Parts: sequence; C-alpha cells; structure tokens
Amino acid sequence: MSENALVRVCGLVAVVLAAAACTSTGAEPLDPELAPRGTVQTTAKPTRQDLTNKVSLTGKVTMNPLFGIVAPVAGEVRYWTVADPTGTPTKPTRVATVWADGKPTNVDVPAGATFGGRLVDDRAKVTAGMPIASAKHAGYGIVAEVSGEQAYQISDAAQGTVQAQIKNGPGPFPCALLGTIAALPQGTVPAPPPARDPEPDTDATGAKTPAPPGDRQPPDTSSEPTGLRLVCTAPADVKMVNGAAATLELVTASVRDALVVPVEAVAGGQGKGKVDVVGADGAKQTTDVVLGLTDGKVVEIKSGLTGDETLAVPGPNLPPGEVAGQAEPGTGK
Repeated sequence: MSENALVRVCGLVAVVLAAAACTSTGAEPLDPELAPRGTVQTTAKPTRQDLTNKVSLTGKVTMNPLFGIVAPVAGEVRYWTVADPTGTPTKPTRVATVWADGKPTNVDVPAGATFGGRLVDDRAKVTAGMPIASAKHAGYGIVAEVSGEQAYQISDAAQGTVQAQIKNGPGPFPCALLGTIAALPQGTVPAPPPARDPEPDTDATGAKTPAPPGDRQPPDTSSEPTGLRLVCTAPADVKMVNGAAATLELVTASVRDALVVPVEAVAGGQGKGKVDVVGADGAKQTTDVVLGLTDGKVVEIKSGLTGDETLAVPGPNLPPGEVAGQAEPGTGK
C-alpha cells in the first residue's frame, strides 16, 4: 500500500472514531415500550356502584298464549274437577292442591286465564317449582322463546321485572310475567267420571232438566307441549297486534352499592374467581374471591377484598383443566 493510501485510511478511521465518541453515551438506550418480565403495566382499584343483571330476549305478540302453573311446595298433587268455562274467568280457578305433611296448599289458575290441562298424574309426587298444570291466557300476550343456555340465568325471573318494546310500536312498557319459565309437556284433560243411570230429561211440569255433571264432556283438545318460553302481558292501554315482533328486557337480579372490579381483572366464574393483588413493591399475590352479579363490564366481589387493594389487569392465568380420560403426565394413570 502506498504512503498516500495509508494516510487516507488512517484519516477515515479517525473520523469514524471521533463521530462515535461524540454520539455514544456509553450504554444502549432502552425501548420505552419494553419492560422487565413480570412488571405490572395496568392496574385497577375496586369501586362501588349499583349493579343490575339484565337479559334481552326476542319475542312476538301472540293470541291466547299457553303458560305453566307450578307446584308451590313439594308434596303430593291432587287435582280438582274443573268445570268448562262459560266465559273468561274474572276470579282465580282452583285446579289442584299439593299436600305436604298433612297440610294442603292450593294451586290456582289466575283470573283472565283458563285451565289447559294436567302435566303430571293425579297423586304424583312433585317438587316445588315443578310445572303441574297448563293455563291459557285469554287475550294478547308476548311470548319469547328461551335457549337452554339462558334457562338457568333467568329461572328466577319471576322475582325480577320485564320491560317490553314492540318493534315500530309502543314501548317501553312494563310486562307482567305469567307462570313459569319452563318447557311444558303436553297437557292432558282428565277423563269424564262414569256416566250415571239415564234420567228423564223433563220434570213433572214438563220443563227440561239439566244434564247431570257426570254426563259433561271434556274439551276436545288438550294443551300442546312448548319449548322453554317466557310469557308476559302488557297493560290494558297498550295496543297489541298479533304476530308483531317485540324485545323483552328482563331484570333477573339487582344489588345496591356493590363492590365491583373490571371483569378483565378476574379469572374464573360461576361464583368463584381469583384476582392478582399488587403490593407496594409491585409484586403480585393471587387471591380467591367470591363473585356475584355482572353486567359484562364489571363484576361484583361479594367477599375476598376490602376495596382498598390494587389489582393487576388482566387477572391471573388459571391452569388448564385436566381432560377427561387423559393420563396425568408421568403417572401413567
């Protein structure tokens, strides 16, 4: 290499070294978006608020909807002989009695509805809340079909409230629940009692005598089976059109001043969960909590927290459940 070339290379190296010396701080800068593993990035603190659990259902206006009457207590059901209605009943109709510990509890079809049929055998053992009779509401009602996934969520809906909205029609308005939310088997009308000996159809004066009770024929049809459904009725001043689509909003439960946390901070469900409590030093401690209502955004903490904690978001990762029939690793079982 010539002397001039050597001078040029050495000068270039000197310039590069000088530039590096001017710009280097002696340590590579950290990416501000990266943090050491295990560092809690997002936290949340419990708060208090009123919480309501709601379910939205799609239904339609239906004439003379069928609904179920349940056993009020567990015991033995004994059905009454129900006379054929001559009009829309204005008073409750006694259809059965459930006997338990020697005490009777009456079962009535509400006013404005007629008896549809028996859903279990006479003198059968029944449990509280079990549908034992069907009834038919006289007039318009709103019927919403319920999926199996929603059945348990709204099984206690009789304690809640329902708001209805008719599509392109009146609403929202309160809708009074009828009967139970359950799939009803086909109702059966009891056979008539044995016919009595024939009697003259006229008395001494020539007037026609009424037919004896044993000669009365039962209705020609019994109640049809239904799927899971919710039936409610609108106030009398609400105009109803048969077949019109409707939306029902069902409040299944509510609680005031509940201690709540974001659902993202909780792992688990069905009443039991876990949260990660962040300490002053940033360390996380997994804590068991008892869960209550949720609106999809926050969930009620019934116990396990005082309300002063700081929680990591998202919550802890739960280990996957054991697959049925799969051997445990290393056990051969």
